[in-house]
Amino acid sequence: MGTSVATKIFALLCVCLIYGTPPILQAEKHSLYYIYTGLSKPVNLPGIYEFTAMGLLDDRQIDYYNSEEQKKIPKQTWMKEKMQEDYWEKGTQSRKSKEQWFNVNIDILMKRMRHNESDLHVLQWRHGCEVEKQGDEVKFSKGSSEYAYDGEDFMSFDVEASQWVTSVDAALPTKRKWDNVPILNQYTKGYLEKECVDWLNKFRDYEDEELKKGSPPEVHVFARKSTKTKLKLICTATGFYPRDGMMTIRKYRSPLPENEVESTGIRPNHDGSYQLKKSVEINKDEEAEYDCFVSHKSMKEPVIIAWGQQETTTESLTASVASTEEPAGRENPGEAPNSSATMFIFSLSLIFHFIWIF
Repeated sequence: MGTSVATKIFALLCVCLIYGTPPILQAEKHSLYYIYTGLSKPVNLPGIYEFTAMGLLDDRQIDYYNSEEQKKIPKQTWMKEKMQEDYWEKGTQSRKSKEQWFNVNIDILMKRMRHNESDLHVLQWRHGCEVEKQGDEVKFSKGSSEYAYDGEDFMSFDVEASQWVTSVDAALPTKRKWDNVPILNQYTKGYLEKECVDWLNKFRDYEDEELKKGSPPEVHVFARKSTKTKLKLICTATGFYPRDGMMTIRKYRSPLPENEVESTGIRPNHDGSYQLKKSVEINKDEEAEYDCFVSHKSMKEPVIIAWGQQETTTESLTASVASTEEPAGRENPGEAPNSSATMFIFSLSLIFHFIWIF
Protein backbone atom coordinates (compact mmCIF):
# COMPACT_ATOMS: atom_id res chain seq x y z
CA MET A 1 0.00 0.00 0.00
CA GLY A 2 2.80 2.44 1.00
CA THR A 3 4.73 1.68 -2.17
CA SER A 4 1.63 2.31 -4.29
CA VAL A 5 1.00 5.74 -2.69
CA ALA A 6 4.66 6.72 -3.06
CA THR A 7 4.59 5.67 -6.72
CA LYS A 8 1.51 7.81 -7.36
CA ILE A 9 3.08 10.84 -5.64
CA PHE A 10 6.28 10.38 -7.64
CA ALA A 11 4.29 10.13 -10.88
CA LEU A 12 2.35 13.31 -10.03
CA LEU A 13 5.57 15.20 -9.33
CA CYS A 14 6.96 14.07 -12.66
CA VAL A 15 3.85 15.32 -14.47
CA CYS A 16 4.14 18.71 -12.71
CA LEU A 17 7.81 18.98 -13.65
CA ILE A 18 7.13 18.13 -17.29
CA TYR A 19 3.89 20.05 -17.89
CA GLY A 20 4.06 22.67 -15.15
CA THR A 21 1.58 23.27 -12.36
CA PRO A 22 -2.12 23.45 -13.28
CA PRO A 23 -3.23 26.98 -14.18
CA ILE A 24 -5.05 28.97 -11.48
CA LEU A 25 -8.66 29.66 -12.42
CA GLN A 26 -8.89 33.35 -13.25
CA ALA A 27 -11.85 35.28 -11.86
CA GLU A 28 -14.19 36.86 -14.41
CA LYS A 29 -14.49 40.63 -14.05
CA HIS A 30 -17.72 42.46 -14.89
CA SER A 31 -18.83 46.05 -14.58
CA LEU A 32 -21.92 48.25 -14.76
CA TYR A 33 -21.43 52.00 -15.18
CA TYR A 34 -23.63 54.96 -15.98
CA ILE A 35 -22.16 58.08 -17.57
CA TYR A 36 -23.92 61.46 -17.64
CA THR A 37 -22.67 64.48 -19.60
CA GLY A 38 -24.12 67.99 -19.41
CA LEU A 39 -23.10 71.02 -21.48
CA SER A 40 -23.53 74.62 -20.38
CA LYS A 41 -25.06 75.58 -23.73
CA PRO A 42 -26.05 73.97 -27.05
CA VAL A 43 -23.28 73.51 -29.63
CA ASN A 44 -25.51 72.95 -32.70
CA LEU A 45 -23.51 69.99 -33.96
CA PRO A 46 -25.14 66.74 -35.15
CA GLY A 47 -25.18 63.99 -32.53
CA ILE A 48 -24.04 66.28 -29.68
CA TYR A 49 -26.71 67.22 -27.15
CA GLU A 50 -26.86 69.44 -24.07
CA PHE A 51 -27.39 66.35 -21.94
CA THR A 52 -26.73 62.67 -22.59
CA ALA A 53 -26.79 59.56 -20.42
CA MET A 54 -25.86 55.96 -21.12
CA GLY A 55 -25.54 52.65 -19.31
CA LEU A 56 -22.55 50.38 -19.99
CA LEU A 57 -22.42 46.68 -19.11
CA ASP A 58 -18.87 45.38 -19.50
CA ASP A 59 -18.16 48.48 -21.63
CA ARG A 60 -21.05 47.69 -24.01
CA GLN A 61 -23.84 50.25 -24.25
CA ILE A 62 -27.16 48.92 -22.95
CA ASP A 63 -29.31 52.08 -22.80
CA TYR A 64 -29.25 55.71 -23.94
CA TYR A 65 -30.95 59.06 -23.35
CA ASN A 66 -30.45 62.54 -24.77
CA SER A 67 -32.02 65.94 -24.15
CA GLU A 68 -33.60 66.10 -27.59
CA GLU A 69 -35.59 62.83 -27.65
CA GLN A 70 -35.93 62.80 -23.84
CA LYS A 71 -36.59 59.08 -23.72
CA LYS A 72 -34.53 56.27 -22.22
CA ILE A 73 -34.15 53.59 -24.90
CA PRO A 74 -32.58 50.09 -25.02
CA LYS A 75 -29.39 49.58 -27.01
CA GLN A 76 -29.30 45.77 -26.79
CA THR A 77 -31.96 43.39 -28.08
CA TRP A 78 -32.13 41.51 -24.78
CA MET A 79 -32.71 44.77 -22.89
CA LYS A 80 -35.68 45.54 -25.13
CA GLU A 81 -37.11 42.03 -24.75
CA LYS A 82 -36.53 41.54 -21.03
CA MET A 83 -37.23 44.90 -19.42
CA GLN A 84 -40.89 45.80 -19.00
CA GLU A 85 -42.41 49.07 -20.20
CA ASP A 86 -42.58 50.58 -16.71
CA TYR A 87 -38.79 50.13 -16.42
CA TRP A 88 -38.31 52.43 -19.39
CA GLU A 89 -40.98 54.88 -18.17
CA LYS A 90 -39.36 55.17 -14.73
CA GLY A 91 -35.94 55.36 -16.36
CA THR A 92 -37.09 58.21 -18.59
CA GLN A 93 -38.48 60.06 -15.57
CA SER A 94 -35.20 59.57 -13.70
CA ARG A 95 -33.11 60.79 -16.66
CA LYS A 96 -35.28 63.90 -17.06
CA SER A 97 -34.76 64.65 -13.37
CA LYS A 98 -30.98 64.25 -13.74
CA GLU A 99 -31.04 66.51 -16.81
CA GLN A 100 -32.62 69.28 -14.70
CA TRP A 101 -30.12 68.59 -11.92
CA PHE A 102 -27.21 68.98 -14.35
CA ASN A 103 -28.57 72.29 -15.68
CA VAL A 104 -28.76 73.70 -12.14
CA ASN A 105 -25.32 72.49 -11.09
CA ILE A 106 -23.43 73.58 -14.20
CA ASP A 107 -24.77 77.07 -13.58
CA ILE A 108 -23.69 76.91 -9.91
CA LEU A 109 -20.16 75.76 -10.81
CA MET A 110 -19.74 78.39 -13.53
CA LYS A 111 -20.67 81.16 -11.08
CA ARG A 112 -18.49 79.69 -8.32
CA MET A 113 -15.49 79.56 -10.64
CA ARG A 114 -16.37 82.89 -12.27
CA HIS A 115 -16.44 81.35 -15.72
CA ASN A 116 -17.79 83.25 -18.67
CA GLU A 117 -21.25 82.10 -19.76
CA SER A 118 -20.31 82.59 -23.40
CA ASP A 119 -17.75 79.76 -23.15
CA LEU A 120 -18.67 76.07 -23.28
CA HIS A 121 -18.33 74.13 -20.02
CA VAL A 122 -18.89 70.43 -19.36
CA LEU A 123 -19.99 68.57 -16.24
CA GLN A 124 -19.75 64.77 -16.15
CA TRP A 125 -20.76 62.14 -13.63
CA ARG A 126 -19.73 58.48 -13.78
CA HIS A 127 -20.96 55.96 -11.25
CA GLY A 128 -21.25 52.20 -11.04
CA CYS A 129 -19.72 49.01 -9.74
CA GLU A 130 -17.43 46.12 -10.58
CA VAL A 131 -17.58 42.49 -9.47
CA GLU A 132 -15.42 39.40 -9.69
CA LYS A 133 -16.99 36.04 -10.46
CA GLN A 134 -15.25 32.76 -9.70
CA GLY A 135 -17.42 29.75 -10.37
CA ASP A 136 -20.87 30.56 -9.00
CA GLU A 137 -19.57 33.07 -6.46
CA VAL A 138 -19.89 36.80 -7.26
CA LYS A 139 -18.07 39.34 -5.09
CA PHE A 140 -18.24 43.13 -5.08
CA SER A 141 -14.78 44.49 -5.93
CA LYS A 142 -15.17 48.22 -6.66
CA GLY A 143 -17.68 51.05 -6.55
CA SER A 144 -17.19 54.46 -8.16
CA SER A 145 -19.04 57.76 -8.11
CA GLU A 146 -16.97 60.57 -9.56
CA TYR A 147 -17.49 64.01 -11.07
CA ALA A 148 -15.42 65.92 -13.61
CA TYR A 149 -15.69 69.54 -14.70
CA ASP A 150 -14.24 70.67 -18.03
CA GLY A 151 -12.37 67.38 -18.31
CA GLU A 152 -10.63 67.67 -14.92
CA ASP A 153 -11.30 65.57 -11.81
CA PHE A 154 -13.64 67.46 -9.49
CA MET A 155 -14.78 65.13 -6.70
CA SER A 156 -15.19 61.41 -6.01
CA PHE A 157 -16.74 59.15 -3.39
CA ASP A 158 -14.59 57.02 -1.08
CA VAL A 159 -16.66 53.88 -0.53
CA GLU A 160 -14.56 52.63 2.40
CA ALA A 161 -14.63 55.93 4.31
CA SER A 162 -18.17 56.73 3.12
CA GLN A 163 -17.30 60.33 2.33
CA TRP A 164 -16.44 62.59 -0.60
CA VAL A 165 -12.82 63.43 -1.42
CA THR A 166 -11.33 66.19 -3.57
CA SER A 167 -8.14 68.14 -4.15
CA VAL A 168 -9.97 70.97 -5.93
CA ASP A 169 -10.63 74.10 -3.86
CA ALA A 170 -13.83 74.87 -5.78
CA ALA A 171 -15.23 71.45 -4.78
CA LEU A 172 -14.71 71.90 -1.03
CA PRO A 173 -18.07 73.64 -0.42
CA THR A 174 -19.81 70.72 -2.16
CA LYS A 175 -17.84 68.13 -0.18
CA ARG A 176 -18.69 69.79 3.14
CA LYS A 177 -22.34 70.18 2.20
CA TRP A 178 -22.80 66.54 1.13
CA ASP A 179 -20.75 65.04 3.96
CA ASN A 180 -22.91 66.96 6.44
CA VAL A 181 -25.97 64.97 5.31
CA PRO A 182 -25.01 61.39 6.32
CA ILE A 183 -28.05 59.82 4.67
CA LEU A 184 -26.76 60.97 1.26
CA ASN A 185 -23.47 59.15 1.75
CA GLN A 186 -25.26 56.09 3.15
CA TYR A 187 -27.45 56.04 0.06
CA THR A 188 -24.42 56.31 -2.25
CA LYS A 189 -22.52 53.53 -0.46
CA GLY A 190 -25.58 51.27 -0.38
CA TYR A 191 -26.27 51.78 -4.07
CA LEU A 192 -22.69 51.05 -5.16
CA GLU A 193 -22.23 47.97 -2.98
CA LYS A 194 -25.68 46.38 -3.25
CA GLU A 195 -28.23 47.85 -5.65
CA CYS A 196 -25.74 48.32 -8.48
CA VAL A 197 -24.40 44.77 -8.04
CA ASP A 198 -27.94 43.34 -8.08
CA TRP A 199 -28.68 45.09 -11.37
CA LEU A 200 -25.33 44.02 -12.83
CA ASN A 201 -26.07 40.36 -12.01
CA LYS A 202 -29.59 40.64 -13.40
CA PHE A 203 -28.38 42.19 -16.66
CA ARG A 204 -25.61 39.59 -16.99
CA ASP A 205 -28.16 36.78 -16.55
CA TYR A 206 -30.36 38.26 -19.28
CA GLU A 207 -27.41 38.73 -21.61
CA ASP A 208 -26.11 35.19 -21.03
CA GLU A 209 -29.57 33.76 -21.67
CA GLU A 210 -29.73 35.58 -25.00
CA LEU A 211 -26.24 34.52 -26.04
CA LYS A 212 -26.79 30.87 -25.09
CA LYS A 213 -29.44 30.59 -27.77
CA GLY A 214 -26.60 30.81 -30.27
CA SER A 215 -26.12 33.16 -33.17
CA PRO A 216 -25.07 32.11 -36.70
CA PRO A 217 -22.27 33.92 -38.53
CA GLU A 218 -22.66 36.36 -41.39
CA VAL A 219 -20.12 35.28 -44.01
CA HIS A 220 -18.66 37.50 -46.73
CA VAL A 221 -15.90 36.97 -49.31
CA PHE A 222 -13.82 39.64 -51.04
CA ALA A 223 -10.97 39.78 -53.53
CA ARG A 224 -8.52 42.62 -54.07
CA LYS A 225 -5.43 43.13 -56.19
CA SER A 226 -2.17 42.34 -54.46
CA THR A 227 0.16 42.79 -57.48
CA LYS A 228 -0.41 42.84 -61.23
CA THR A 229 -0.59 39.05 -61.28
CA LYS A 230 -1.76 38.29 -57.74
CA LEU A 231 -5.07 38.51 -55.87
CA LYS A 232 -5.71 38.46 -52.14
CA LEU A 233 -8.82 36.46 -51.26
CA ILE A 234 -10.46 37.42 -47.95
CA CYS A 235 -13.19 35.57 -46.06
CA THR A 236 -14.89 37.07 -42.98
CA ALA A 237 -17.40 35.60 -40.53
CA THR A 238 -18.93 37.83 -37.86
CA GLY A 239 -21.75 37.92 -35.31
CA PHE A 240 -21.48 34.27 -34.26
CA TYR A 241 -21.91 32.87 -30.75
CA PRO A 242 -20.69 30.76 -29.01
CA ARG A 243 -17.02 31.26 -29.78
CA ASP A 244 -16.29 27.89 -31.37
CA GLY A 245 -16.44 28.04 -35.15
CA MET A 246 -14.47 26.69 -38.09
CA MET A 247 -13.37 28.46 -41.27
CA THR A 248 -11.26 27.06 -44.08
CA ILE A 249 -10.28 28.45 -47.46
CA ARG A 250 -10.43 25.65 -50.02
CA LYS A 251 -9.09 25.02 -53.50
CA TYR A 252 -11.11 22.53 -55.53
CA ARG A 253 -12.97 21.83 -52.22
CA SER A 254 -9.76 20.74 -50.48
CA PRO A 255 -8.66 22.81 -47.45
CA LEU A 256 -5.46 24.79 -47.85
CA PRO A 257 -2.70 24.12 -45.29
CA GLU A 258 -2.93 26.55 -42.38
CA ASN A 259 0.64 27.77 -42.94
CA GLU A 260 -0.45 29.16 -46.34
CA VAL A 261 -3.35 31.14 -44.87
CA GLU A 262 -3.30 34.37 -42.85
CA SER A 263 -5.73 34.45 -39.91
CA THR A 264 -6.75 37.09 -37.37
CA GLY A 265 -7.84 34.40 -34.97
CA ILE A 266 -11.27 34.55 -33.33
CA ARG A 267 -11.90 38.01 -31.85
CA PRO A 268 -14.74 39.45 -29.74
CA ASN A 269 -17.28 41.96 -31.06
CA HIS A 270 -18.70 44.76 -28.90
CA ASP A 271 -22.01 42.90 -28.45
CA GLY A 272 -20.52 39.68 -27.05
CA SER A 273 -20.48 37.78 -30.35
CA TYR A 274 -17.30 36.88 -32.27
CA GLN A 275 -15.59 37.42 -35.62
CA LEU A 276 -12.92 35.68 -37.69
CA LYS A 277 -11.08 36.65 -40.88
CA LYS A 278 -8.77 34.58 -43.10
CA SER A 279 -6.99 35.44 -46.34
CA VAL A 280 -4.69 33.94 -48.93
CA GLU A 281 -2.72 35.26 -51.90
CA ILE A 282 -3.27 33.47 -55.23
CA ASN A 283 -2.59 33.85 -58.94
CA LYS A 284 -5.12 36.18 -60.52
CA ASP A 285 -6.49 33.61 -62.99
CA GLU A 286 -7.19 31.01 -60.23
CA GLU A 287 -9.93 32.90 -58.35
CA ALA A 288 -12.77 30.63 -59.50
CA GLU A 289 -11.00 27.59 -58.02
CA TYR A 290 -11.41 28.80 -54.41
CA ASP A 291 -14.23 28.91 -51.89
CA CYS A 292 -14.70 29.69 -48.18
CA PHE A 293 -16.16 27.01 -45.90
CA VAL A 294 -17.64 28.07 -42.54
CA SER A 295 -19.34 25.84 -39.97
CA HIS A 296 -20.86 26.69 -36.59
CA LYS A 297 -22.99 24.83 -34.04
CA SER A 298 -25.87 27.29 -34.53
CA MET A 299 -26.29 26.18 -38.18
CA LYS A 300 -27.64 22.90 -39.51
CA GLU A 301 -25.41 23.08 -42.58
CA PRO A 302 -22.12 24.89 -43.30
CA VAL A 303 -21.89 28.05 -45.40
CA ILE A 304 -19.88 27.64 -48.61
CA ILE A 305 -19.23 30.71 -50.77
CA ALA A 306 -17.09 30.64 -53.89
CA TRP A 307 -15.23 33.78 -54.88
CA GLY A 308 -17.30 35.57 -57.50
CA GLN A 309 -20.52 33.97 -56.20
CA GLN A 310 -23.30 36.28 -54.93
CA GLU A 311 -23.57 36.46 -51.14
CA THR A 312 -27.33 35.92 -51.07
CA THR A 313 -26.62 32.32 -50.07
CA THR A 314 -25.26 33.47 -46.70
CA GLU A 315 -28.03 35.96 -46.07
CA SER A 316 -30.81 33.51 -46.82
CA LEU A 317 -29.18 30.84 -44.66
CA THR A 318 -28.75 33.28 -41.79
CA ALA A 319 -32.37 34.33 -42.09
CA SER A 320 -33.63 30.75 -42.09
CA VAL A 321 -31.63 29.88 -39.00
CA ALA A 322 -32.78 33.00 -37.16
CA SER A 323 -36.44 32.33 -37.97
CA THR A 324 -36.36 29.01 -36.12
CA GLU A 325 -35.34 30.61 -32.84
CA GLU A 326 -38.07 31.17 -30.27
CA PRO A 327 -37.87 34.09 -27.86
CA ALA A 328 -36.70 33.07 -24.41
CA GLY A 329 -39.41 32.67 -21.81
CA ARG A 330 -39.80 35.66 -19.53
CA GLU A 331 -39.76 35.08 -15.82
CA ASN A 332 -40.62 38.41 -14.15
CA PRO A 333 -38.80 40.33 -16.89
CA GLY A 334 -37.56 43.78 -16.03
CA GLU A 335 -37.90 43.39 -12.28
CA ALA A 336 -35.06 44.13 -9.94
CA PRO A 337 -33.99 41.39 -7.52
CA ASN A 338 -36.03 43.20 -4.86
CA SER A 339 -38.73 45.28 -6.54
CA SER A 340 -40.02 46.95 -3.36
CA ALA A 341 -36.50 48.06 -2.42
CA THR A 342 -35.97 49.29 -5.97
CA MET A 343 -39.12 51.42 -5.84
CA PHE A 344 -38.02 52.89 -2.52
CA ILE A 345 -34.54 53.73 -3.77
CA PHE A 346 -35.94 55.10 -7.04
CA SER A 347 -38.26 57.45 -5.12
CA LEU A 348 -35.46 58.36 -2.72
CA SER A 349 -33.13 59.21 -5.60
CA LEU A 350 -35.68 61.64 -7.04
CA ILE A 351 -35.90 63.40 -3.67
CA PHE A 352 -32.12 63.52 -3.39
CA HIS A 353 -31.83 65.35 -6.70
CA PHE A 354 -33.37 68.38 -5.00
CA ILE A 355 -31.00 68.10 -2.01
CA TRP A 356 -27.87 67.03 -3.87
CA ILE A 357 -26.98 70.46 -5.21
CA PHE A 358 -23.42 71.70 -5.58
